[in-house]
Amino acid sequence: MNLKNFLNEEQDPQAVEKLLGRINSLLTSQETVEYIAVQKKPVINLSPDCIALTNRRIIFCRPKNFGLSMDFQDYNWVDIADCHIKEGIVGATFIMRTTNSFTNMMDYLPKNQARKLYQFAQEVEERMRGVRREKNLETLRASAGGVTVNNATPIITQPQQFQEEKKPLLIENEDPFALLQKLKDLKENGIISPEEFETKKNEILSRV
Repeated sequence: MNLKNFLNEEQDPQAVEKLLGRINSLLTSQETVEYIAVQKKPVINLSPDCIALTNRRIIFCRPKNFGLSMDFQDYNWVDIADCHIKEGIVGATFIMRTTNSFTNMMDYLPKNQARKLYQFAQEVEERMRGVRREKNLETLRASAGGVTVNNATPIITQPQQFQEEKKPLLIENEDPFALLQKLKDLKENGIISPEEFETKKNEILSRV
C-alpha cells in the first residue's frame, strides 16, 4: 500500500505509517483503507487519535496507555445516517451519526483532512441510502412472498447494482382492500413512486 496516498502537507508520515500498520491488521477480506485523518492538537501529542475510512466502514482509532494499546470503534457505512464537520479556529471536528441516532466525533483535525473525510463520506452516504432503500424493499418482499433478504455488508468501491427482480410486490389472491393498504404503505415509505402506486392501484381496482 502506497503511504503517499494518505499524506498531505499537514500530516506526520511516521504517525500515519504507524497507525496504518495497526489499522491494516483489522481489515477484512476485500477491505481497503481509503483515507486517514490524524488529530493534531496544539500541544505535543506523541500518540494522536485518527479516523480511517475504508470501503466498508469508518474506524475511530484512539491510542491508550501512551500508545501501547489502541481503542477501535468501527461503524459500517450502511449503518451511518450522516456525517458533517464543524470548523473552528484550531482545526475541525468530524461528527458521525448512525441510523439509530448514536454519535461519535473527533476534534482537532486539520481542516484539509476533515474536509476530505466529509467529501468521501458524502459520496458514500448517497450510495448507502440506495442500499438501505433496497434492503427495506427486500424486507417487505420477504414478508409478502418469502424472498430471502441479503444482509451482507456492501463494499462501496464496487459498482452498486440496485436492479429490482421482477417479482410481485403483492399477492394476487389477497383481499383488494388489504392490497391497497400495502400499496399505500410502500408509497409513504418511499419504496415505490407515486406513479407506481397509481398503476398498481388501478390494476387492483380493475379486479374488484
